[in-house]
Amino acid sequence: MSQKPLEKLPHAKSDSDRIEKFLIDAVIVDGDAEFTDITSHLVKAGGKRQRPHFTIASAASAADGPNAVSDDVVKGGVAVELVQVGSLYHDDVLDEADIRRNVDSVNARWGNVKAILAGDYLLAKASEISAGLGVEVVDLLARTISELCKGQVTELRTAYDTERTVEQYYESVEGKTAALFAAATRIGGIVAGHSPEVIELLTQFGSEYGLAFQIVDDISDLTMSDEELGKPSGNDIVEGVYSLPVIYALAGPNRDELLPLLQPELTEEQKTKALEIIRSDEGITKATEKAKVHVATAKEKILSVSTNPYATALAETADALLAGLK
Repeated sequence: MSQKPLEKLPHAKSDSDRIEKFLIDAVIVDGDAEFTDITSHLVKAGGKRQRPHFTIASAASAADGPNAVSDDVVKGGVAVELVQVGSLYHDDVLDEADIRRNVDSVNARWGNVKAILAGDYLLAKASEISAGLGVEVVDLLARTISELCKGQVTELRTAYDTERTVEQYYESVEGKTAALFAAATRIGGIVAGHSPEVIELLTQFGSEYGLAFQIVDDISDLTMSDEELGKPSGNDIVEGVYSLPVIYALAGPNRDELLPLLQPELTEEQKTKALEIIRSDEGITKATEKAKVHVATAKEKILSVSTNPYATALAETADALLAGLK
């Protein structure tokens, strides 16, 4: 899931530097070096910073160029990134994960209580940053955090449910993933002062990209190695999160063979067998086709804003999602 088209944009390096500066400043807890180690752990572990880069490109996509990218635009993107990172702290507690971004997860190193508190701190810092960007951004970020929580609850409600539907899957990912990308692109439009029509197109691009992103991520979890993912492959089925390819596989000819393997307390042998079945099933292809539809819609929305280098780079980034599939 590369963002290389964005990396080739004018001022990409300076934009990245600005993102890192504001991000590092946000995760420093004054007077508490130990807690700073925890709040900054995943930020220092790296990451593409895709959401703040989307905020920047969205701001510039309906303007003459990078002059639209004020520090406030960057701060808006950083606020969304902090929500994303904070949610990862919480997710890893829920999943009892040991690895994130090829380093120890926060809960594995410092325990669940400190991981939850650090995640809460990052969400609070995101809200603090958004407060300086206007009421509309504050309201949007609050609603985005609400949608993220609702998406997570929806996912938990269907844990280990082999009858989970496509509709239930979308209800979850619209909140967990699409809402964050939509917030990133919408904030870019709001802070840059674009028209309501442009802001809506940017929002739709972010949402459609987010849906494609999650489907591709779910496919990757089933088809890539631990090393490629930076975390254990097949972890979703171990946690009872049956994603779109699995839902399709359970509705297909391999259901009877796959169904007995999908249960709590999955052994390594059962996981390996389940992954073999899923990887050979048409569900992967069907899920890929869904991702292609969302990518096509995302491109249509962003190229309706303009065809300047920033809008074009966002469209190409959507295409790059599909290129990452095996």
